[in-house]
Amino acid sequence: MNWDLSALFSSINEAEEFLKNAKFKAVEFEKKYKNRLYTLSAGEFIEAVKEYEDILENIGRSLTYIYLIFATDTSKGSFLAKFQQIATEAEEHLVFFELEFIHLPIDKQQKFIDNAGVYKYYLIHLQEESYYKLSEKEEKILMKKDLTSSSAFSRLFDEHLSQLKFFFDGVYLSEEEILSKLYSSDRNERKKAQISLTLGLKPHQHILTYIYNQIKKDWKIEYVDIRGYENVEAPRHLSNHVSKKSVDALINTVNENTWIVEKYYNIKKELLGLEKLYDYDRYAPLNIEEKEITFEEAKELVLSSFKDFSPTFYEIAKKAFDEKWIDVYPKEGKRGGAFSHSATPKAHPYVLLNFTNQRRDVFTLAHELGHAIHQYLAREVGYLNQDTPLTTAETASIFAEMLLFEKIKNSLPKDELIGVYASKLEDIFATLFRQVVFTNFERKVHSEEELTPEKYNQIWMEENQKMFGSSVILTKNYEIWWSYIPHFIHSPFYCYAYSYAQLLVLTLFKLYKEGFENFEEKYIKFLSQGGSTPPKKQLEIFNLNIEDENFWQMGMDFVKEMLNDFQRLTDDN
Repeated sequence: MNWDLSALFSSINEAEEFLKNAKFKAVEFEKKYKNRLYTLSAGEFIEAVKEYEDILENIGRSLTYIYLIFATDTSKGSFLAKFQQIATEAEEHLVFFELEFIHLPIDKQQKFIDNAGVYKYYLIHLQEESYYKLSEKEEKILMKKDLTSSSAFSRLFDEHLSQLKFFFDGVYLSEEEILSKLYSSDRNERKKAQISLTLGLKPHQHILTYIYNQIKKDWKIEYVDIRGYENVEAPRHLSNHVSKKSVDALINTVNENTWIVEKYYNIKKELLGLEKLYDYDRYAPLNIEEKEITFEEAKELVLSSFKDFSPTFYEIAKKAFDEKWIDVYPKEGKRGGAFSHSATPKAHPYVLLNFTNQRRDVFTLAHELGHAIHQYLAREVGYLNQDTPLTTAETASIFAEMLLFEKIKNSLPKDELIGVYASKLEDIFATLFRQVVFTNFERKVHSEEELTPEKYNQIWMEENQKMFGSSVILTKNYEIWWSYIPHFIHSPFYCYAYSYAQLLVLTLFKLYKEGFENFEEKYIKFLSQGGSTPPKKQLEIFNLNIEDENFWQMGMDFVKEMLNDFQRLTDDN
């Protein structure tokens, strides 16, 4: 199944003309409002915000279209670059707006905020970011330079990785296909896949190291040296609407509970009958007879699990299938991984998969559809407000996975259930513990200047070994696997947000299972707010306080309960 992009545009030419028109509107907007915001009444200012939002949405719609084309055919990089250039030229005429607002007298700002309605939190957040904003001229310079700095290296990374092929049993496989072999029930096949991935990456380690070094350098120059953030993490925390203190509390809690991972893998080692568990054994299925799952079967499973929880979840997910929001299978030139792109409120989200008929692909489908549901619901608050901070962006996606887990576990015999529990715990470890490993790794590499490949490898191995303890032996082949992870390149310090969301969702899911009053109604309301309300306030509807020191441990306790359930199943088997 390929996605249908007609909700955005019918052709690249149409999208380009639309983008050029958005640029014209941006020019007119600048002529109309530049150096005049202080003269506007509160009502006139909100009309200006709406006009500003409309232009940004039109730019975003065009960029979404060309990016989705690029995502399924990375040979279209020249088109993406052309659109990005036009968009940058358009946005140069909009830069003044937010800058002019934050330089208004504070009483004028407050008057606008008090009358802003749905835009209130958007304007408050602008105030919070104001200290790190530069002059209009400087912002325009950085905007232009971005095309040849971090975004250029990100594009190079994507294009380079998408072209890599990995030799396996006489054929060349894509990154996604070779990674799927690590889940094989055949140990020899897993080991060959590990070697193949390493051999495929090894000749490119110099360029991948160079890209990462430039990303690190560019990030520090812009955000610390130029904008004046306290440290390299601070811009991400601000954009996530969280404090470093809360992030440190999260990371400390996770680091203090890595024994859960170690205990699990020691149990798994016994179940597999292995004397030693190596990195290529981590994802070995416990039910050797695990059958492939077709996309149609996956679709029915996910829809059924959503329907059990909420008609709203079910109806939006069904639209996604019926209206072809989803691009399903791997193909030549398609980028790896999976995502859900929010697009714009005037269209709908789009989901990219690389479905290879594994059970984990069914959970990926549920995960990305959870994102799509969240994004679709958040259309109600408009383009400026629809995007959530990363710390709550995973809320619906992980919740959707838990719904699928509950559906599957209640319908399986005991032997298969052990395998499903193992897969789910491993998914949680990947989302929770592994993402904190990534953050620990980032904190160390960003604290140093340009690093050699060998130094990256060393730090990577040290941080990963802390998570596994004595349960898993990391081989030398594993040491360069940091080099294919896109979040390090595209979104520095992004990864802890997965952990943040994971513990949050496990707490919410526990409330749901315990029959929290009007949970579904409140949860849909929570998701529909998008980024229009700060996370702390959003969670008050569930009587949760994310600044409470015990908050993170509540989610961790749920993981421990799942591990205990798994151990009971294996002890009784």
